[in-house]
Amino acid sequence: MTDTVERKPAAETITRVVVRFAGDSGDGMQLTGDRFTESSAIFGNDLSTLPDFPAEIRAPAGTVNGVSSFQVHISDHDITTPGDAPNVLIAMNPAALKADLGRLEQGGLVIVNRDSFVQRDLEKVGYMTNPLEDGSLDSYRVVEVPMTSLTIQATVPLGVKNRDAERSKNFFALGMISWLFSRPREPTLDWIQTKFKDDLVRAANTAAFNAGYHFGETTELFDHAYQVESAHMRAGEYTNISGNTALAWGLVAAGQLAKLPVFLGSYPITPASDILHELSKNKHFGVRTVQAEDEIAAAGMALGAAFAGHLGVTTTSGPGVALKSETISLAISLELPMLLIDIQRGGPSTGLPTKTEAADLNIAMYGRHAEAPLPIVAAYSPSHCFHAAIEAARIALKYRTPVILLSDGYIANGSEPWLLPDVETLPDISVPFTTEMNHTAPDGSPEFWPYLRDPETLARPWAIPGTAGLMHRVGGLEKQDGSGDIDYTPENHERMVHLRAAKIAGIAKDIPLVEVVGDLDADICILGWGSTWAAIDAAVQRSRRRGMKVAWVHLVHLSPLPANLGEVLKGFRKIIVPELNLGQLTRIVRAEFLVDAQCVSKVQGLPFTATELEAALDTAAFAFNGSHSTGVQS
Repeated sequence: MTDTVERKPAAETITRVVVRFAGDSGDGMQLTGDRFTESSAIFGNDLSTLPDFPAEIRAPAGTVNGVSSFQVHISDHDITTPGDAPNVLIAMNPAALKADLGRLEQGGLVIVNRDSFVQRDLEKVGYMTNPLEDGSLDSYRVVEVPMTSLTIQATVPLGVKNRDAERSKNFFALGMISWLFSRPREPTLDWIQTKFKDDLVRAANTAAFNAGYHFGETTELFDHAYQVESAHMRAGEYTNISGNTALAWGLVAAGQLAKLPVFLGSYPITPASDILHELSKNKHFGVRTVQAEDEIAAAGMALGAAFAGHLGVTTTSGPGVALKSETISLAISLELPMLLIDIQRGGPSTGLPTKTEAADLNIAMYGRHAEAPLPIVAAYSPSHCFHAAIEAARIALKYRTPVILLSDGYIANGSEPWLLPDVETLPDISVPFTTEMNHTAPDGSPEFWPYLRDPETLARPWAIPGTAGLMHRVGGLEKQDGSGDIDYTPENHERMVHLRAAKIAGIAKDIPLVEVVGDLDADICILGWGSTWAAIDAAVQRSRRRGMKVAWVHLVHLSPLPANLGEVLKGFRKIIVPELNLGQLTRIVRAEFLVDAQCVSKVQGLPFTATELEAALDTAAFAFNGSHSTGVQS
């Protein structure tokens, strides 16, 4: 009689799943999540990710503060958020379980590395008893897998030492989860072959991945696999992209569209450093990058590059904006195009260097001495960073002004599928350099006036130093309009202050009017900016499906505000403004338009969930008509 192998049932089809990988900062969770994301993107799922890094460069191993996590939401339909609560948690050690169990949905699947639940590691995070044995996990589906020992077993025949073999356990976990959710193996195996140059490391990671995949196939711990079908998306070529990568590519594209070389002066700072890394790979597009000795030098270099006819850019995060403020004030006085890109993080000071926040709107609006307005553009998703960079560059070049572009850690590190744009549809943002005299002196001779303004934009001419006959001087001292000569007279200073303000205010005529999404006849309008876009989108869709009437306005241009914003907001009885701060935009719109705007605030170093904003909408609806939590309006 021949033995037969019992096959598992076919994979169960589900519409979506949220998976969270969690382990020590040395366990490779970011890489594991990234590879699972990449294989899902290749499979055709829509997706959104939330990497969650420890705040310390190297927190003590096995501690809650040292936990590194990566959450990914994959689906067969359009999604915008990484999911409110994971359905599956892969915990590589007790610290990961303690840190992230509270995020998991009730009844969710917990897959733990059983080998790491030893007394020393349990005590390190404050577990008095083993949660795998004391019943505290009874409300979850728990699968215990000896990942470390199985990885060692798979790699020892290759001659790998036990300690080195343990480093491949993340690939065992990746293989197991790849089987569980029917991910294709080939993309990961191909990536391992190209990523790791050391033959033994490459072989060990391959063996661990295959061992994890086959463990999923053969173990009785899993009844069956799951399948999330590919999403129906617009036809075209897609790539999986993070916000910082998209922003860097947007700067490269801006340089090409402006027909200018791009110069980046930057000092490494989390979470902005990836832009420097990515731009440094693009010298063939005329991009020059300099890692400066500090934030102030980086800004000065970018401004000098702008004076010399480049698209000058400097990147930073919260604390760096404060250090660059004097140079930005100088750029406003000089009236030169320059970009300051701020990837916001939790503050003040060092604060939460790896956690997201959007609390730099105040410093972007007002963080300079005297009257020094400038335009502010805010990206709202990873892929939108590409277009936000081009828009910020367009405004800076056309109006000869520094522009602040705001992103944040959530957008910067998160990723999503991006439909590559048709290059022919991108705007021409080139501006002419001045090459000829533009004024006649009293004696009739031609001369060059560096502050003789365009009557429509109020922008001054941009002449590259060294252009024959156009020698001129610029500086931070107050100057006379037109000639640029130093002029301290009271009347001239007041005129220049008003001119600089009018130039920025006039940009409102050159940006899109806001559009209302949802119900124009709603009582409630949710006003968003930046990365709140994802959670607002999901919350509005859910609320409207339940019968609630709700409108949504999302801002990309924060200074100047769109020309019709006040009129639009006054059409609603209640304005709700979700912000990852204590209400910075809320105060601005209340002051500017005298509307009843109420902030929904969150400052936990985490993005909003759709559930949180859905609840805020329900609360607002109940205040109007006493309806129940469904929020249905009468």
